[in-house]
Amino acid sequence: MKAPSKRQMRSAARLYAVQALFQMEHSNQTVDRVRKEFEDHRFGATYEGDEMIEGDVDLFRALCETAVSHQARIDQMTDRALVAKWPIARIDPTLRALFRAAGAEMTGQDTPPRVVITEFVDVARAFFPEGREPSFVNAVLDHMAREARPEAF
Repeated sequence: MKAPSKRQMRSAARLYAVQALFQMEHSNQTVDRVRKEFEDHRFGATYEGDEMIEGDVDLFRALCETAVSHQARIDQMTDRALVAKWPIARIDPTLRALFRAAGAEMTGQDTPPRVVITEFVDVARAFFPEGREPSFVNAVLDHMAREARPEAF
């Protein structure tokens, strides 16, 4: 099997960051504990015969740590992008983790906002292949990106 490309590894890191942030919220674990678990046991692991791709460790760490250390700011940005009746606390925890990871990349990395949106819409498709969530994610992330990086639009 050939080694994954840098782009594939960055995409995998985003997916892993969403999973890690979900796990941290769900099980009340620290960022360091969850990060270590993912890096030691999830990156490249095999589940039910499917081998998981190696992730970009630096991006994974940056997304998790930025999402945790700037969670209040990212959650406020997400809240402003959501309909008033749906504050971030009321949305699906997987989507909440996704918005936090995407918000971390929008505010803490040099990745173009349109790339962040595309990548995280793909993550939403991975978690919700049959639902309307990817369209919802696209709309919310577009709003967040225009707030976080208006010069890019």
